[in-house]
Parts: sequence; structure tokens; C-alpha cells
Amino acid sequence: MAELTNLVINDEHIALIGPGGMGKSSLAKAILHEPLTIEKFADRRFFVTYDGLDPSTITFQTFMTRFAEALGIELASADPMRQISTFLRSASALVVLDNAETFEEASASSALREIPPAIAEIAGISGVILILTSRSRRNAPNVLWTTKDIPPLDLKSAEMMFFQTYRLASRSDVGEEIKDLLKELDFHPLSINLLANTAQQNDWSPVTLLKRWNNRHSAVLDPGKGKLQSLSDTMQLSLSSPSIQDLGEDGRRTLAIIAFLPQGLNEDLAGDLLPLIQQVDTICDVLRRQSLVYRQDNFIKVLAPIRHYVRDSLPPPDTTWLQEIRTFYYRTVQCCPNSEARDHHATIIVADHLNIEHVIAFYLAYGVPDITEETYVICSQFLWCLTRHLPRPTTLIPAISNIVENSSTWTLKAHCWWYLGLLYSTLSQLTEALTAFQAAAVLYRTAGAHESAADCVAQCGDIYRCQGRFNQLQQVLEDFQLSDSWKYLGETAKASVWYLLDKARMYTFTTSADDLFLESMEDRFFGSQSQTWHWGAKLYYGGDIVQVKMHLEKILLQCTHTEALCACMDVLHLLAEAAMCEGRLSDAVDILQKRIEMTSEQDLESALWYGTWKGVVASKQGNYDLARDFIRKASGSHQFFALRNTYTFLHTSYGSARIELTAGEYDIAESSFTATIEGCDMQNHLLYKAFSVRGLGEIAFARCNFDLAAERFAETRSLCDEMGIPPRKFYTCFPFSTLPEIFQGWALFLEGRSPFTDVM
Repeated sequence: MAELTNLVINDEHIALIGPGGMGKSSLAKAILHEPLTIEKFADRRFFVTYDGLDPSTITFQTFMTRFAEALGIELASADPMRQISTFLRSASALVVLDNAETFEEASASSALREIPPAIAEIAGISGVILILTSRSRRNAPNVLWTTKDIPPLDLKSAEMMFFQTYRLASRSDVGEEIKDLLKELDFHPLSINLLANTAQQNDWSPVTLLKRWNNRHSAVLDPGKGKLQSLSDTMQLSLSSPSIQDLGEDGRRTLAIIAFLPQGLNEDLAGDLLPLIQQVDTICDVLRRQSLVYRQDNFIKVLAPIRHYVRDSLPPPDTTWLQEIRTFYYRTVQCCPNSEARDHHATIIVADHLNIEHVIAFYLAYGVPDITEETYVICSQFLWCLTRHLPRPTTLIPAISNIVENSSTWTLKAHCWWYLGLLYSTLSQLTEALTAFQAAAVLYRTAGAHESAADCVAQCGDIYRCQGRFNQLQQVLEDFQLSDSWKYLGETAKASVWYLLDKARMYTFTTSADDLFLESMEDRFFGSQSQTWHWGAKLYYGGDIVQVKMHLEKILLQCTHTEALCACMDVLHLLAEAAMCEGRLSDAVDILQKRIEMTSEQDLESALWYGTWKGVVASKQGNYDLARDFIRKASGSHQFFALRNTYTFLHTSYGSARIELTAGEYDIAESSFTATIEGCDMQNHLLYKAFSVRGLGEIAFARCNFDLAAERFAETRSLCDEMGIPPRKFYTCFPFSTLPEIFQGWALFLEGRSPFTDVM
């Protein structure tokens, strides 16, 4: 308001542009009544409204008559322009031309020819300032307009407007649903006002209001007649303008497509998406000039109320045009690379991801017979593209769930669940990932695709491993070995299950180190890793460390083929742990750095993990500033992964807490441990929660709060039991997570020694 008033005071002509219902007229009236405006123009402030006139019949005489009436003069000559000019030249004046689209869209030839020059002449009168409000951008030429697009309200203003009218509940009484509803309206002032009035007049509670909106959408915004009482009426004013009418059916069809696509129409792809429209760019320009659409980030978009109106009141998108859009998007998804390399197709998917998702969901829901199978395949491929190029949650879950299950869809639907599981695993939304993999496994087994079912079980098992749920991991894999699917598996599929099962047995100490990883050791793909972890188990179980290192280094020399790359990285991991256990801390840092240097573009996340462990080793050396620097550099270089992957956050958060605990910064450590626990609770993660609860116990012990320490240690022991780890071997398989020996509270608690002699 202050900006616009200053423009007026400084003799600038203003054009306020926006869709119907944005508050252009109200804003212009408010400017008229600003103190600075009153001071400059006194009683020569005029509001000329052209509301209610038909653009197809308006004439120059009608325009001038309305103008004169607002000025308070009666036209008495054959030259109205001269009479009005004489009046305006007598002193400074501020004139608002409201609803200017009425005459800007005039179809009478005389009006189009005479009105714009008249406005230009009036604007040229010294001391006369014009404010024009319009849905159209066809403002009078030869006038130096300062054009201002009227934006929607912000959330605070939208809430204030809504609750000024709706008195049946206060802001503090309603949940986030009302805020979400206002957001769904894109904070459109007229829609918010209509919504509040309708709810108030009908005595709707917030729950009823939300129910009515979900059932009726834009119909809720039509409580009365006229453009100020009905979204439909204000929309019809725009759609009935001569410029829109001149577009014919292509104009309305294009608007319907823009409203159908949640992101709007990508301008760069308009010709590819709508090849049947010869002048699609011209149509979009006209729609924008009439404020039915707007440009944002290279997309042609509509405000939410307009979108709802178009979807509810206009014919649905043309099926032929939808086919063209589907064909282009499906072809793009099919051509997307099966890697993280970003090519032209991946770039399109990243740009139009919400539109593509919506099109897939549409065809999944409506099941067009000829393309149903293709849509199932595209759904899987699109989820994989998201995983590789734009990991984010998806709205496709309901559509996938509703795919009818029969012999022709079992495998296709299972593929959708599989790729959904991979997407949510990447996002560390492990509960959702588990659900997806479990659903996929059932369908694969039903379809007789037992190897694919084994892959799903392995993925579920790996999630349990990440969460520290080793008991569940062991149980799931042993159950699968007893299932009918087991006998149908090839040797490699069986080896993958044995490998993961022995990982669980290693962590839970239910099998001797000599017997671990033998079943998978002869497999081509899992052999090297199995040999590596066989000796890793011996390291953890207290075997001869010299012999362990000798065998690990031998495996390292043999890691020359692709299949052995993972084993090579695991060997470095174990050698670094061995070096730390032997007190060769500088060697441990060097080995960890070698592991970081092996990081590929596809595995940048592991660099953050090993950078964090470098910090842990540095803190063990007593170099706390260097330790913090390692953590800072690792997190800064790979912030994307830390933000995207909760598991990575837990790792770095615990690593930071451990460093601060070792440095004696108990308050900082306590805060980091607490943050880690909160993250663990969100992800059902037991291992890092147990580490962090024990850390809080040591802080309480150091502060001589032995009751709290006992409570923390008891919780840690309970978590160990839930994981399946013997409490006395809690850190045996996790050397980098071990706390320094100076923190003895946990050991005293387990031994029942003072001050925990009475703790059972």
C-alpha cells in the first residue's frame, strides 16, 4: 500500500492487473483514502466504475458518460472530451478507472478506435493521475503505466480475512486443516471471503466446512449472484470477454489442459505436449492478458480457484489432447537413463515431475484398456526416475494400491511396489519402504517370480539391519528359507539371503565366527564380501588381529574385478577398525581417507559416513577441533544427503555427540544425543537410539545424577534386548561407535557395582 501510494504521490500512472477476485478495486479504493492521497488531491479523488457493462456493446459515448458521472458533471456538448478535460485541468485530480477490461475488450469498432486516445489525452493533463484496475493487459497505449500484478494474500492475511467473517471458531481452535484449505485456494481473496461467508451463513463447523469443500469444491464458492458473490460469475466475466471468445474452442480446451496439469503447461514443451494446436503460444498469451493464467518459472499456471472452477464447470480436457500429452510424457519416461546421469529426458522429468505423476495417476485410476499395461510399466519406470534424479514422496500410492490384482497384473503391480520401496528407502522413509517391499514380495510369490520375491525379502532385511532390528532380520530370513519360494531360487539368490542372515547372526552372537558366511562364500557375486566379513566377524569376536589383517590385506590385493569392489571397500572399513582397536589412530584416519577416495558418483553418501568416522578417530586422539572440522567438512560437502537421508543424519548427529562428549562439552553432547534419539523415534531406529541413550546415561553419571543414569542405562539394556544384542557385547561389532573407557557408568551398571549395586 505504501509503495503504491508513493507512486501516486510522485505522479505515476498505475495499472493494477490480476484475475477477478484479487482485490484490485478494493486496493484502488484504499489508495484513494490514504492520508497522503487526501492531502495531495483533497476532494478531487474520483472512482469511475465500468462494472456491469457488456464489452460487446460499450461505446465511446457510454465510456465518457460514466466518466463524467463520476466527476459529478453533466455532459452538455457534442464534444465530451473537451468538457471533461476542462474540468480536470482546473486542479490536480486522481482518477480510478475500475474494471477497465470492459472497455479494453470493447468489440465495437468506434470504442476500440476512440477510447484509448481519450485515456491517453486525460493521462497527459498536468496534475491528473490515473489508477487503472483490469483483468486485461491491453491497457491504453501512449500512457506510461507502472504495471503492478496483484499477488495473492500471504497466509497471515488470508487467515485474518477468513476469521474476520467466520466467527464459529477462532484461529487457535482449528487445526492445520483450515490453513491447508486456504493454501489450496492459493490465498485468493474473493474465494476466501466467499468461503468464510458461506460457512458463517450456514453455521458450518470447521469439520463440516472441510467436508463440504472436499465434496463440492468450487460449488461452495457460489453462495449468491454477481461477481462479488459468486466465483462462477466472476469467472464467466473473464471467459465471455471478446478476446477469449475469439479463441474459439481451442482457447477453452487449452485452459482446461492448463487446469488439469498441477504444474501448469511448460512453455518450452507446449508444442510437444499439444502438437494439434497450431497457435498454442498465442492462445497462452491471450489467456495471460486476460489474467486467466500467469507465468511462473517457465510454466503457464492458473490460480487454484480458477483451476477448481475449470475442472468443475467446463468440459473435461479433450481426450485427443490428453493422448498427446500422455504419449510425450510416457516416451520421455521410457527414454530416461538408468543411471544418475542427467540427460535431456531426465531434465524434462525433473521439470515436469508433478505433471507426469498426475497423468500416470489419472490413467491408473481410469484404466483405459488399450494402455493399461503400458501405464503400469511407466509407473514403475517413473518411480525409478524419481529415485535416481529427484527423490521425493509420491502421490501414486493410492493409485498403485487400487490396481486390480489378477494373473495379468500380479507382476506389473509388484514392480510398482518394488520401485516405490526403492524410492522410500532412498528417502529413509523406512516404514513406507517396508510396506512397499512386503506388498511386492506377496505379489511376486503369487506370480511365481520367486527370485524377485527374494530380492524384496532381502530389501526388508536390509531395512531391519539399518534400524538395528537384528532379531527381526534373522526371523524374516529364516522364515523365508522355510517358505515354498526357497526351493525355486538360484544359487546367487540363496547366497544373498545367507549373506544377510549371517550379518544378523554376527550382530546377535548366535553363531560362532568360524561358521559365519560359509554358505555364501562360494558364490561369484557374494564370495568376496563373504570372505571379508568372515574375517570381520573374527575381528569382532576377538580373534588373532594379526591373522585377521593378513587375510583382509590378501583379499584387498585380489579385488580387481567389479564384483569385488564392495568387498574392497568393506576391507578398508575393517582395516580402519582394526587400526583403531590397536591404537594406530593415524593409520585409521589414513585408511578411512582411502575409503573416501574410492567413493563413486553413485555413492557420495558414504563419503559423509567415513568423514564422520575420521572425526571420531581424531577425537580419540584428543584433537577435538580437527574432529569437528572433519564432521563439518563431511556434512558441508554432502549436505544434500544429510537432509534427504534420515539414516545419514542419525550417523552424523551421533558422531558429533560422541566427539563433544569426549571433549567434555556435556551440554552440547546432550543436545546432539537428544536430537539423535528424536530422529530415531521417527524412523523406528533402535541402534543409534541405544548408542545415544547410553551417551545420556554417561552424562548423567558424570554429573553424579545416578538415578537418572540408572534409568538411561536400563533403557539401553532394554533396547539391546529388543535388537538381539547381548548388552555386554553392545559395541563389539561397532568399534567406531564405542565411547572412551573413561566413561565407565555403563560397565558399572552391567556389573551391578557402585553406585548401581541395587539395580537389577
